[in-house]
Amino acid sequence: MQKTGDIVLRPHQEEAVEAIVRGLDIPPGKRIPGAGLRATVVAACGTGKTFMAAAAALRLARGGRVLVLLPTLDLLTQTAREWRAVGHTGPAVAVCSLEDDVHLWQLDVRSTTSAPQLALWHGRSPVTVYATYASLPVLAEAHRGEDGLPMDVFDLVVVAAAHRTSGSAGKAWADVHHQEVIPAMRRLYMTATPRIWKERPPRSRTERGLYEAQVAVVDEETAGRTRRVRDALPCELACSMDDEKVFGPVVYELSLASAVSRGLLAKYQIVVAELTDPVVTPDRLVGEERYEERLRGERLAAMQAALLETMAAHGLKTTITFHHRTIEAEAFAEDLPRVAARLHSVDPVRHPERVWAGWRGGEHQGDRRRRVLEDFGRRAGRAVLANCKVLSEGVDIRAVDSVALIDPKGSSVDIVQAIGRALRQAPGQGKMATLIVPVFLEEGEKPEDILSSNSYGPLIRVLEGLRAHDERAVEMLAIPQENQKRLAEPSLPIGPAPAEGEEETRLLLRFAAPRDPALIAKWISYLVLNTERQDWRRGVEAAHRYRQREAQLDVPYEHVEDAYPLGRWLSDQRRAYRAKTMTGEHAAELELLGIVWDTADAAFAENLAAARAYYALHGTLSAPRHATALDIPIGQWLTNVRRPGGLGKDPGRARRRADQLAAIDPDWNPREHGWTVDWQRHHAHLKQLLAGGARLKDVVPGVTRHGEDVGRWLASQRRDWDRLIEEQRRRLGELGVNKAVRAHKAPAKAATKSGPRKDGTAFQKGLEALRQYVEREGGGVPGRTVVERLPDGTEHRTGIWIANQKARRDRLDAEQLRALAGLGVEWAV
Repeated sequence: MQKTGDIVLRPHQEEAVEAIVRGLDIPPGKRIPGAGLRATVVAACGTGKTFMAAAAALRLARGGRVLVLLPTLDLLTQTAREWRAVGHTGPAVAVCSLEDDVHLWQLDVRSTTSAPQLALWHGRSPVTVYATYASLPVLAEAHRGEDGLPMDVFDLVVVAAAHRTSGSAGKAWADVHHQEVIPAMRRLYMTATPRIWKERPPRSRTERGLYEAQVAVVDEETAGRTRRVRDALPCELACSMDDEKVFGPVVYELSLASAVSRGLLAKYQIVVAELTDPVVTPDRLVGEERYEERLRGERLAAMQAALLETMAAHGLKTTITFHHRTIEAEAFAEDLPRVAARLHSVDPVRHPERVWAGWRGGEHQGDRRRRVLEDFGRRAGRAVLANCKVLSEGVDIRAVDSVALIDPKGSSVDIVQAIGRALRQAPGQGKMATLIVPVFLEEGEKPEDILSSNSYGPLIRVLEGLRAHDERAVEMLAIPQENQKRLAEPSLPIGPAPAEGEEETRLLLRFAAPRDPALIAKWISYLVLNTERQDWRRGVEAAHRYRQREAQLDVPYEHVEDAYPLGRWLSDQRRAYRAKTMTGEHAAELELLGIVWDTADAAFAENLAAARAYYALHGTLSAPRHATALDIPIGQWLTNVRRPGGLGKDPGRARRRADQLAAIDPDWNPREHGWTVDWQRHHAHLKQLLAGGARLKDVVPGVTRHGEDVGRWLASQRRDWDRLIEEQRRRLGELGVNKAVRAHKAPAKAATKSGPRKDGTAFQKGLEALRQYVEREGGGVPGRTVVERLPDGTEHRTGIWIANQKARRDRLDAEQLRALAGLGVEWAV
């Protein structure tokens, strides 16, 4: 794993950073589009999008001008803290109403809402600007420079919760997309829940009513990826997240289903709390308004008792309830202790006497919101936090084991954002999160009435919301369970029953009363899915076709079989097998097809698949040490196998493995040729640029490929042509690269009698560059052509510096020699 600042990035985060940097490369000739370079990352809630964006910003705009846009003040302060931890320690300012905020002051982030002040402070200098969407007018005014102090263009704009900027192209928050309002070289959009909009054409009233309903759609070109929700947008042009002109291409995607299967997020179960709708007689004196008020009050009391009963039944300690109205969130929290005391008096063993209850609303001041979060779950016992529209996106809170969707009236985006609160877990925790959905049944309704009942609307909305982001899990509900032992239980497993002796840990849909699985499957298919597709069966059928054709099941990760991502699916199955979450029935079926689980070469084969996937993206196996692919630290693995004995002690196996790597990339081990991995990687990137139509004269310093400054590297090769070995010069010559024509230099001044000047500062800078090289490459001494870019933005000719130190080693003191030896410089020992 790669350490960035005080944060160690996880493999999927490193992979996302690589994808971001690759997607926002500066093209040859610096022909940046007029609207700037743009890219989108779609990653499930709780997978670390803040760290992804911060680490990518360090590589794309270190020491530059960066704008981070956020939807809320809470998220702004949290993001500033996390970006500082990642390594953004330079000048920073918050454009928001949090003036004199103690938390920002502790981070050395000053605040303003004045456009002239912002331009005066940071009009042209390097800075990280944190701002809420509500402050976009201030930023726009600062860029216009009406007071004679126009702000310079941003090197990078990071748009958090980017789905909030979709929809009407005319709304205020959409200004972030417009280059003339917020000029930027690059834009990076981050979201867990992309929203797809479509302009609604004029229709009849009946057709318009049908069209306005949300419907789920599948992008056929990206089958198996995150399902998106398409909404109707009236009258005006839609700003939709499938429009690459606005949001750029999706450069990295990690769906909710994939995050759960990888163990990045918790597995979850849905608990349906079935309540009898209270019968309330309208008050003739007051009328309908009084009736509605009394009905809401009765329902609120029933939901309070049902929530506490559910927490007791499932051993839940902390729950966040989501409400559509602030007044109901407040009422729910304030009356909950009284309900808890009443339940305790009836059953003191099942229910504690006291339950902590608090609530948060958007109108609360930041200090109060923080105090409530600090108190929530801090003490032992049960705790309930009622929330209205302030915890759905991004804000980190103490880990919770459940959420209750008391009023799931929002869109699927809102539902999934809310559910994400419970899915966060520590690496390897193995947590089971619980989603509580209350359902009010009409008097006299029976379990078998589910097919015709309108009472299950809230559950349908939740399942539709989940299906938009975890399609496979919900579709598994449409497959009737044949295990008769479970028919009497008030729960239905999503997925086949576990093998004998296995513990049930998969997603469950639990009802208060027993349900016939066949009945539930029919209900899900009819009201939620309208499809017979099952991911497991599709995967097995694709594997069978591949096996029949190829006579083996060694499927490359990137292979797609008849529009189905078979290689990725098989990789997921191997991961499930190792984690012991696969049933014996599934394992046996795959073994009949010829899948290999546990042989001496199994681990190598998995790493080889990751190497193949990396090569497909980068065109080389000369990966830096921090590189990842398929959640595997492929850069470190390649570093290891290049070392003597890295391919194994058995000569035959080592040769076979070397051949397998060479079949992917003949230059997988450039040290055998006499040059570094760094040189080989840049050479490969240059070939890719030229193969893509770039002209050699356009590859100038500043032109990047996969985040590497290929133009700068090319200039150094021409400059240091005579120091290259013959094969390097031959390979560059094939690309049309020649030795640079040097200008005539005046004779150098003679050295003084006392010899070269000893510059301690220059020596320390050289050590810093050497240390950076060793950490990135996993050891070794840089060749003469290596140039390192230091954190302060300066370039250091590290290879030449090492050669100079060797030439004057008799004049280095003991401390300097020890420092060089500690970094692997053998002649300094």
